[in-house]
Amino acid sequence: MNIQIQNQNFVLHSSGALFWEEKKIVIISDVHLGKVTHFRKHGIAIPQNAISENFKKITDVLEYFEPEKIIFLGDLFHSAKNSEWDLFEEWISNHNQETYLIAGNHDIIDQKHYYEIGILVVDILEIDGFFFTHHPTEMDGLFNFSGHIHPGIILRGLGMQSLKLRCFFHKPNQMILPAFGEFTGKFILKPEENHQVYAIAGNEVILINKK
Repeated sequence: MNIQIQNQNFVLHSSGALFWEEKKIVIISDVHLGKVTHFRKHGIAIPQNAISENFKKITDVLEYFEPEKIIFLGDLFHSAKNSEWDLFEEWISNHNQETYLIAGNHDIIDQKHYYEIGILVVDILEIDGFFFTHHPTEMDGLFNFSGHIHPGIILRGLGMQSLKLRCFFHKPNQMILPAFGEFTGKFILKPEENHQVYAIAGNEVILINKK
């Protein structure tokens, strides 16, 4: 879905990624690489192919939009380095986009390891009136892109049925991105009158309410 924010054009992608057309930037939040391996190590039954699915999803997004820059809005890795770091290091070596990581609460891997593979780690990034953080943050005069809370929405039918979907949650001066990674869960939000919710349903992004 194509939307405008402050006279700039953005594309909401069904993967959970966001593309800023004028700047050719892909924005992705809460990939949580390493989480599948961490869970499997502790005996939680998660399919092995879920690991490769995360990398495939990012690659598909980059091939679709052909960005010049990538901004990860925190929680790129779920915890300490494990075997998925080697896969990530190999993956990033095959891509030449300028890449930033906004440090999140799960990003405990020493920053030097990111610098060694060409990723700049920062706490906040500001570009032309937009600022990028991990935690949702308000700042006068600027529009915030963030992640962290893994926003979701519940759609209810006429009967007792309900459906939980990931969503882009748009407040007047803020856009909270859905979690990109597999097995990351959802935090259900209740929109107010001046909020817009863009739900991800399969391969589509759907506006389910209006201001």
